[in-house]
Amino acid sequence: MKITVVGTGYVGLVTGTCFAEMGNNVTCVDIDEQKINNLKNGIIPIYEPGLEPMVMRNVANKTLLFHTELKECLHGSDMVFIAVGTPMGEDGSADLKYVLQVAKEIGQHMSTPLIVVDKSTVPVGTGDKVRTVIEQELAKRNVTIEFHVVSNPEFLKEGDAISDFMKPDRVVVGTDHKETAEAMRQLYSPFFRSSMDRMLVMDLRSAEMTKYVANAMLATKISFMNEVANICELVGADVNKVRIGIGSDSRIGYSFIYPGSGYGGSCFPKDVKALKKTAEQHGYQAQLLSAVEDVNDRQKYVIADKVIAHFGEDLSGLTFAVWGLSFKPGTDDMREAPSIYIIKKLTELGAKIQTYDPKAVHEAQTFYLKDVPGVTYSDSKYSALSGANALLLLTEWKEFRSPDFMEIKSSLKEPIIFDGRNQFDSNRLEGLGFTYYQIGKQVSR
Repeated sequence: MKITVVGTGYVGLVTGTCFAEMGNNVTCVDIDEQKINNLKNGIIPIYEPGLEPMVMRNVANKTLLFHTELKECLHGSDMVFIAVGTPMGEDGSADLKYVLQVAKEIGQHMSTPLIVVDKSTVPVGTGDKVRTVIEQELAKRNVTIEFHVVSNPEFLKEGDAISDFMKPDRVVVGTDHKETAEAMRQLYSPFFRSSMDRMLVMDLRSAEMTKYVANAMLATKISFMNEVANICELVGADVNKVRIGIGSDSRIGYSFIYPGSGYGGSCFPKDVKALKKTAEQHGYQAQLLSAVEDVNDRQKYVIADKVIAHFGEDLSGLTFAVWGLSFKPGTDDMREAPSIYIIKKLTELGAKIQTYDPKAVHEAQTFYLKDVPGVTYSDSKYSALSGANALLLLTEWKEFRSPDFMEIKSSLKEPIIFDGRNQFDSNRLEGLGFTYYQIGKQVSR
């Protein structure tokens, strides 16, 4: 198939590249000329394991092209995927201006029958708005061209997006048009091989809703477990053992019940707010979603609060090593990362921060921590420890899982670790002479 993907961000670039990998002819379009020029020269704007070699391979095979003008890519396309950003508006709702601008351009320039696919995360009813905008533009041109709007939400985990796309556990397609559903089935059939049962065809609005509900459910599990962790700590229970106890129940399972410093990233915070706003717009107060948000907002400060409880309100003259800046391992994404909130709170109280992250340093320096005083960046996890009063582990990168604890102890002024991801064995650290703070367990001294 000939496919056009509008948007070369996280979703658009992964989507277009994976479709090209399966032999489709794909053109990725973006109005950012610098980004397009970089992509043509093999410079990838995001870090995602496995993405760069796949982009390079398909560019070399000429199955993946990059362009800045949508109108020049529409002719002959079978499908156009809209994968532009839907940033959160001031009121918490999803801002659809970029999605609807693409729809307008499609209506202005399409010349052959087309399937228009909403890949961006959009609230319920967006497909209807996209259809209306395209119809209005066609009417202005006084032409009639058949097109169909589809919802095809993405379910990609940052850090594992290529695997998620190439081996999906499900593909959701929202359309009531039989021929369009069949075209989508043909497009995705190479990704399933043995069975198409994992392609779920439903009406457009249900497909739009599915994406938001999936993310809201996962966010709810995270906030619930963090709430439980805080209670465990107060009553003297160990949340790590409680997690095993409840996860063994097949109705609950172990996924997303790890206590920590709260969720971040581009999806969960934005999507929970957007779903809550959608409910409000229809006269319903989503109390559970509000609680999920409140717990998460509070959880981002738990590690900072533990530091303050140990060292006092005045942190002047103290230095803390921070391992991990990205909101999760496997990505350079720092959007809504707990590290931002923790570092800002500690520096406001006079602390200096020595940080290390395998991938997110550029993001921190350029955007999220660029104006925060007292933050320095190290080129290794151990160099970040030098002369620090304590270590804060905030992102569970693999290289942090089995460190040399004796080197940590010798590098720190005091053998203190604040673990925002519960990575280590408290009994072992206690035996090595560490004061070890976790989430959901009273301190081991």
